[in-house]
Amino acid sequence: MGQLIHDLGIDRLPVDERIALVRDIWDSVARDNGTPTLDEATRAELERRLAEDEASPDDVVDWETIKRDAQARWRR
Repeated sequence: MGQLIHDLGIDRLPVDERIALVRDIWDSVARDNGTPTLDEATRAELERRLAEDEASPDDVVDWETIKRDAQARWRR
């Protein structure tokens, strides 16, 4: 851990408060930086994925299935 975490006492906060703090910091960074700049390859990939999703909106896997499969892989 960084020294600042210790100096500010962040390491002594309960986990839920540290998570809330991280979210607040992330939100402040996002506000200050605005919309991130994407390189052309990333933009093209996002456009491709969006088009694929719009073309087949019912071709989805529900969260519970994803979660179950991920947990099964993690337990191996």
